[in-house]
Amino acid sequence: MKRAAAPIPPASPDSDQPAKSLASSQPLAQCVRLAIQTYLEQMADYTVENLYDLVIREVERPLFEIALHHSQGNLTQAARMLGLNRNTLRKRLAAHGITRESMRVPWDC
Repeated sequence: MKRAAAPIPPASPDSDQPAKSLASSQPLAQCVRLAIQTYLEQMADYTVENLYDLVIREVERPLFEIALHHSQGNLTQAARMLGLNRNTLRKRLAAHGITRESMRVPWDC
């Protein structure tokens, strides 16, 4: 099995496949940058604290959900995909209240 750790490439402008979402047309880092920038602009009248923790919580949960869904609830495969120890993944899933069973059933993105 091949291992890949390369960044998600942007969609080719001359591609004949239509973009399915913002993520398919822009690199992941650019999507995150835009989301954080938008959040800070919306919070301009407020003091923003613990931004790092907020971003990690907001990104980590869907990352785990997608990895579990892709692996059909198999923790070992999901942990390998994420580059985590299986026990670490179990602890992080519990912290988010995510169960393997909920990731085995089809869901819409």
